[in-house]
Order: sequence, then structure tokens, then C-alpha cells
Amino acid sequence: MKVYRQAVILAALLLICTTAVASPDVKRQAQLEHLLAQDCGACHGLRMTGGLGPELTRAALAGKSRDSLIATVTQGRPGTAMPGWGPLLSPGDIRWLVDLLLQGYPAP
Repeated sequence: MKVYRQAVILAALLLICTTAVASPDVKRQAQLEHLLAQDCGACHGLRMTGGLGPELTRAALAGKSRDSLIATVTQGRPGTAMPGWGPLLSPGDIRWLVDLLLQGYPAP
């Protein structure tokens, strides 16, 4: 029974460690905000109101799951101009960007 208990605790710790994603520090957040404005804004519009890519305003993203948005940013959209940012950004960076968009970037 003791070995089973230790195995359960170890599995729980491993799950926590693999799913925990650190938020970027303040300096990195500024870099990511610049990337959002310049790189994402090139297709989605400087105010995220759409262009070559769809609108990414708070209203446009309402009802879309955070996980699906993270997957889109990470993997891109095959057959479109949307690249996958996973090779260039950490999971924490991508989560932070998605959360920023869901909160309403840019602020009115």
C-alpha cells in the first residue's frame, strides 16, 4: 500500500510539473506585446480588428476556448498564412499572449 501511495504522489507531482507554465517576466511581456502589435498586427490589424487574418478582438474571441486559441497560435493554421509560433515562443509566452487577447488587446 505504501508503494502505491508513493506512486500516486509521484504521478501527481509529475503532472503538476509538466502542466505548470511560468508566466513571462515584465521585460518579456513588453517584448511579446511588441510582437503582438507588429507581427500579429501585420495580418490581424494593428488594433486586432482584422485584415488578411481574422479579427482578434475580445468580442470576436468570445466563445472560443482558451485551449483552442493556444493550439492555433502554437501550431498555426495549415492552408492559411497563419504560422505556428510554437518553435519560436515558449508555452508560457503563448499562453500569456492568448490571455492578453482574451482580456481585450489593445485596450480601448
